[in-house]
Amino acid sequence: MQHQYIVTYMNEEFIPAAPDMNKIHIEDIAHALSLLCRANGHIDTFFSIARHSLNCALEAKARGYTAKIQLICLLHDASEAYISDITRPVKAYLEEYQIIEKRLQDAIYTKFLGTPLSSDEFELMNEIDNDMLVFEFAKLKTSRKLFDHTPKLYSEPILECSNFKETESTFLKTYYGIMHAGIIQGR
Repeated sequence: MQHQYIVTYMNEEFIPAAPDMNKIHIEDIAHALSLLCRANGHIDTFFSIARHSLNCALEAKARGYTAKIQLICLLHDASEAYISDITRPVKAYLEEYQIIEKRLQDAIYTKFLGTPLSSDEFELMNEIDNDMLVFEFAKLKTSRKLFDHTPKLYSEPILECSNFKETESTFLKTYYGIMHAGIIQGR
């Protein structure tokens, strides 16, 4: 018999297609994303999705965006902690995956922010995510230039490979730092 759930790092039986917000934990997200490699591993060195998310949050802060936008950027790939990632060229063909991913990502944002993203919040996050993708891939896929432009970044993204436990810890510290700032009340 096939299970409809995964068992998370925090030992939750979690159904990705029907997410229960009570079973979504920042510790699961930080742990899993610190172990997942960007670009399905097709880069010159290990570079985690957690580190990418940290870079996005730091860029949002450097651009002077609110703590809420920083948290949105930190969590923008959090669904991948539960369903992994599929490369953009393939994801475009997987309508059901996109529905599950959106439902899960909305549950994550609702859990930590109180609501899903507004269109303005999504646009700010998406711009940073795309700018960071171009920058990171230019530095981490040195065998081939993938983009014709270089985005203007206001931060200094960290690209060094680090131990996953160190990245996990930094992710959690960043999350709690944003929450402690009191900007995100009660979440």
